[in-house]
Amino acid sequence: AAAGLSYVGGYVINTYKSYDNFLQDKYALLPAVIILCVAVVMFIIGLIGCCATFRESRVGLGLFLAIILVIFVAEVSAFVLGFVYREKVKTDVQGTMRSVFERYDGKNPESAVVDYLQEQLHCCGVKNYSDWTTTQWFNSTGNNSVPMSCCRQELKNCTGHLDQPQEL
Repeated sequence: AAAGLSYVGGYVINTYKSYDNFLQDKYALLPAVIILCVAVVMFIIGLIGCCATFRESRVGLGLFLAIILVIFVAEVSAFVLGFVYREKVKTDVQGTMRSVFERYDGKNPESAVVDYLQEQLHCCGVKNYSDWTTTQWFNSTGNNSVPMSCCRQELKNCTGHLDQPQEL
């Protein structure tokens, strides 16, 4: 379990590097760091449990049970807090994404991240392609189109024009 959590924590941190422009709050990495810390603690607790079982120590097994109960309470608390604050996180991420999309110009590094995100997630805009109509880039181009990264990947002749939303 500790190895699995270590993998998940490392994967989240590695994935975060691709999307860090959208998560301006540096505390977004906190869950991944907590997962890694929990993995280390689980490994130590597992060793305590194995040693206590091997030596048949009542005190060691009692300590192991107490630690497992504390971890269970912490997991339930984390689940409840995640459930309660899920809308706040969603709103914060959407607001940050909108500000990054507003700075899109097709040339800067943040624009490359937006293009990468849209291509990888097969999406366009924060909610849909109409989000682009309020951006500075859309108004400055004046061609009534969205970035080419909004186009479906299987279409070769997509122009990004809003009059053909089936191609986006």
